[in-house]
Amino acid sequence: MWGIVPAAGRGSRIQPLAFSKELLPVGSRHDNGADRPCAVAEYLVERLILGGADKICFVISPGKSDILEYFGDHYHTAQLAYVVQPDASGLCDAVFRASTVVGDHENVLVGLPDTIWFPKTALRELPEVDLSFLLFPVEHPEFFDAVMLEGEQVQEIQVKRPDATTNWIWGAFRMSAAGFRDLRQLWALRDRRDEYFGTLVNAYIAAGGRGVGVKAGDAYVDVGTVNGYRTAMALLSDGAIEAAGHGRPPFHP
Repeated sequence: MWGIVPAAGRGSRIQPLAFSKELLPVGSRHDNGADRPCAVAEYLVERLILGGADKICFVISPGKSDILEYFGDHYHTAQLAYVVQPDASGLCDAVFRASTVVGDHENVLVGLPDTIWFPKTALRELPEVDLSFLLFPVEHPEFFDAVMLEGEQVQEIQVKRPDATTNWIWGAFRMSAAGFRDLRQLWALRDRRDEYFGTLVNAYIAAGGRGVGVKAGDAYVDVGTVNGYRTAMALLSDGAIEAAGHGRPPFHP
């Protein structure tokens, strides 16, 4: 299974930085007998691997060669590939550019590389259907893509709406090979105008597609702002994680 990491964004909310926002040091990792800083994108890569991905595609902009230099050709058990998104044209464009290496025959997992969430094994809860979302409760759903459910069936994605009617947002999602192909084809039929994945999913559902939402997430932080960075550092402190019932053992995929 492939994991897709859309990492071509400019990161304007947390600039200026001297490096790609996905490499922002957040917390630390015990590695080869010593602690070292941990790039924020490592948390997503770890979770994709724990969710079953054995190959990961980073989608990067032309100016983000530092991501390639940092991660190289593998991360623990996963082999890494890189695809270029020439312009920051939105999440749909980034995800479907990965099709050049993903192809049409493998399932995919997608997450956002400037987020940290728990439990880190939550992607294992997503069923093997064409489209499923990992959901998290947040205090301010208007800043995210809120997911309206009926039972477990997705009824609507409320994309950054100030009047969001649920506090459950998607933090990552899974697509079957058929789901990835169908959504990519629908995006092309819509003249590739969908910037947000949520608007594409709404069109997919209106056309008869089905999506599932799984409320398996506990904590979700967007590290793309200064306030989010501070929240992430607090969440990753040993006391906060232990209080929430989340240990931070060494990474074992």
